[in-house]
Amino acid sequence: MADTVDAASLVSEVEGMSLSVVIPAYNEEGAVRETIEEVRRAMEPLGIPYEIIVVDDGSEDDTLEIARQTGVIVDSNQVNTGYGASLKRGIKRAQHEYVAIIDADGTYPPHYLPGMLAMCRDQDMVVGDRGAAMKNVPWIRKPAKWVLNTFASFLAERKLNDLNSGLRVFRKSELVPFIPLLPQKFSFTTTITLCMSCNGKRMIYTPIEYGRRVGKSKIRPVDFLNFIILVLRMTVLFNPLRVFIPLGLALLALGGVKLLYDIWMDNLSETTIFAFLSAIMIWSLGLIADMISRLHLRP
Repeated sequence: MADTVDAASLVSEVEGMSLSVVIPAYNEEGAVRETIEEVRRAMEPLGIPYEIIVVDDGSEDDTLEIARQTGVIVDSNQVNTGYGASLKRGIKRAQHEYVAIIDADGTYPPHYLPGMLAMCRDQDMVVGDRGAAMKNVPWIRKPAKWVLNTFASFLAERKLNDLNSGLRVFRKSELVPFIPLLPQKFSFTTTITLCMSCNGKRMIYTPIEYGRRVGKSKIRPVDFLNFIILVLRMTVLFNPLRVFIPLGLALLALGGVKLLYDIWMDNLSETTIFAFLSAIMIWSLGLIADMISRLHLRP
């Protein structure tokens, strides 16, 4: 959805809809007020019911007080609990079926919300795809993001343009079954994406701009490893064979290569037998995990 689209032109497309906008905030005193005002400017022309919910995550600056001064719904974790905990608290308070999440640091332009809401009428979730707009992300983080997105796309069996975009609109009823799986920390958005994609939910991406954040990023280099572990964990939960079959094939191939070498050397080694047995064990575990997954996710 182009950013030049006038919100007023979408009035007919969002007729009968309503939206809860959840804004998690931690030490964002420099941007939270402007973010709230921009959300209002984006939503007012639509003439539909909406609410703005700011959840303060135990900020040590004036974020909480500034949010209260704007007159929106304000909740607080009281102590720093995590990005995911703030979003879950806000989503639980949301009164409308359609819920949007957007960061308070000024990186995601709220003027995309009307268009994304209109698109969500026929979807379960619409995600803002930062794509080429990721130029504002530090260059040192770009390779890690590419590896993570590529790895997650392979495991989820569909292209995931932007795994952890912080701007999205979704149906609350579709997210509720996954709430127990959603983490307290930053990986909340990654988990939502994997839950939706691995369970056949209707999810589409729409290009957005991505601005330079106000304040300091909370992401640390070690978080890349945590993301990889999370992707594996979610895939094993929803689609375990996508992990176990390739792993078993790799061990089988290794055993096959070693077997040819052993034949050439006229000496069958324990390594070859171990590789073949490991492949069989991995596949057996995968089948058991797949059966448990199907029983767990059965309606």
